[in-house]
Amino acid sequence: MNERLVILAGGISSRMKKRAEKVILDSTTLSDADEKSKSMIRVGTDDRPFLDYLLYNVSKTAIKDVVILIGEKDDSIKEYYGVGENNQFLGLTISYAVQPIPKGREKPLGTADALYHALVARPDWSGNSFYVCNSDNLYSIEAFNILINSEHKNALIDYDRDGLNFETKRIEGFAVTEKDEEGFLKNIIEKPDRETIERLSKQFGFVGVSMNIFKFDYDMILRVLEETPMNPIRKEKELPTSVLMLIHQIGGDVFTYYRKEHVPDLTSKDDIIPVREYLEKHFSHLEIS
Repeated sequence: MNERLVILAGGISSRMKKRAEKVILDSTTLSDADEKSKSMIRVGTDDRPFLDYLLYNVSKTAIKDVVILIGEKDDSIKEYYGVGENNQFLGLTISYAVQPIPKGREKPLGTADALYHALVARPDWSGNSFYVCNSDNLYSIEAFNILINSEHKNALIDYDRDGLNFETKRIEGFAVTEKDEEGFLKNIIEKPDRETIERLSKQFGFVGVSMNIFKFDYDMILRVLEETPMNPIRKEKELPTSVLMLIHQIGGDVFTYYRKEHVPDLTSKDDIIPVREYLEKHFSHLEIS
């Protein structure tokens, strides 16, 4: 079995570029945070970048074919992992797709546009399912395996927000999921109010959030990615919008799988020290060659 994964690493993070408020970082780490893709910040032992640890977890699954979606102005990922037809890292075959920055803009068009460019680069995936995740979250081996073993064409991991080890204010800002009685996704609700949270908690026994790890049917999701509109406020094409279009416009069911665990996140400079502490605790004996 040769499963397929897209890792989204093409965004330009304005939040990572902001000054740290709660931690003091050394000059090397500050330089990484200001100049590199978030996933290439050296947060691990022996100056290993964050992405090494995500790829390590991926390598422990049936996934073998990995496309890393990168930005047109950042070659740090390609320089580190290398290029070539048989480019290997931990038994994974790594290739790249590039998300362009349209003329007149300072940054790319968002996560839906990123995934579109990744899939266009791999027409050989047509007729199959694949997985997609962020490059700045460290998903567990178990989370990947849940999707790999799923019988559904489209699915996501529905994280119990009580399992996420973040500050309450941060968690309250996450979009939440709404499901039907059988566990299929109905809606993704941004900035939910207290009444919505109480209703979902009472209905499902927990409040679920998406951390952007999905399984998709290649041909179904590509169809809606091409048609995904720009968010009128953020001026980006966003993957959650595409997911809802998949459900409501072309009838593609998206099954949700419950999981309660922390998902390390590298969004801002203030996340760097907590991520380092997590890696020291959970990956202290990791050997990557």
